[in-house]
This record gives sequence, structure tokens and C-alpha cells, in this order.
Amino acid sequence: MNEICAKQALREAGQRNPGPWIGHSESVAQNAKLIAQRCGLDAQKAYVMGLLHDIGRREGVSGIKHIFDGYAYMLEMGEKEIARICLTHSFPLKDVQTYIGAYDCTEEELAFLRDFLEHTEQDDYDRLIQLCDAISLPEGACIMEKRLMDVALRHGLPEFSLDKWRAFLALKQYFDDKCGCNLYEFLPNVFKNSIGPLL
Repeated sequence: MNEICAKQALREAGQRNPGPWIGHSESVAQNAKLIAQRCGLDAQKAYVMGLLHDIGRREGVSGIKHIFDGYAYMLEMGEKEIARICLTHSFPLKDVQTYIGAYDCTEEELAFLRDFLEHTEQDDYDRLIQLCDAISLPEGACIMEKRLMDVALRHGLPEFSLDKWRAFLALKQYFDDKCGCNLYEFLPNVFKNSIGPLL
């Protein structure tokens, strides 16, 4: 899918279900594009994946259900790679029990996701969107600790939280190494976005 079509899909989704998730998706896309440019990935591909990683939210307010809705919608559009991103973006740990939010899905969907995560080899685009999901507020990039605290204040701290935080921090280090610098150095407005209020 090209950038114009992706933006149109996100715009239509925002009309169906307005909310801060739209700004967050745009932020993920922009940050993914900038990081991709630095580390040799396809920047436009990363941008489109970032725009659409949460596209399942077009169906309304939901928890884990949004990843299945996004997966189905992207498959319907013939976008298999983006469909994969819809499923993998919340799982730097390949464990279905590490989702933060409501498990508003069927047992069959959960079993499918468990099998998918176990048998799908994640690549640098999966990792990039996972990272950008963890550093992107609707206003733009922020330090990861700010975003993780934002999620914790809204959803609490499940017992797997520290393991998931370590996985996100490892992703940050992985892309710092690929970029040859601390990525906060080139993402715009990180300091400004990081010192603002959480609530």
C-alpha cells in the first residue's frame, strides 16, 4: 500500500472512531520513517506500517481485539505484511499473555495469535514498529520511559511488566546500534514531549 492510500485509510478510520490513537499512529509512522532512513530500511514501507499498525481501532474502542480487526482488514486489502504488523506490534515478547489491556477476543482468536507469534519470524520492520509504538505519543517522539509510564498509569502494572520493559529497552539499544547513535538525537522534539504532563 502506498502512502496516499494509507493516509486515506487512517483518515477514514478516524472518522469512524476518533481519538488520540490517530495522532499516535501518525507519530509512530514519522518516527519509524526517520529511524528507517538511518539504518538502511525502506523508509516509506516503515512509514505506512506505522500509520496502519493500529488500524483495527477503526472498528471502535477495544483492547486486544483491535489487533485481530486490523489483521483481518489488512488481509482483506491484500496487505499481508501490514496485517502481520497489526498482530506483532504489541509483542516484543512473543507471548500472548503479555498484552496490556482487555482480552476482548475469543479463545479461538487467542489460540490463533499464540500459534502465529510462535511460528512467525519477526524481522526488523516488526521490531521497528514495536519500538516506535513504545516511544510515540500523539504529540510525537518521547523517551521510552515516559511512554511506558503513560501506559502503566492507564492500565496498571501486570506481573510481566518488567520483562516487557526490558524487551523494549533492548529494541532501543538494537536500533541505536544500527543507527550508529542514540536515536533520541535525531527524532524531533523528544525533550519537549518528554517533560510534558502524563495526565
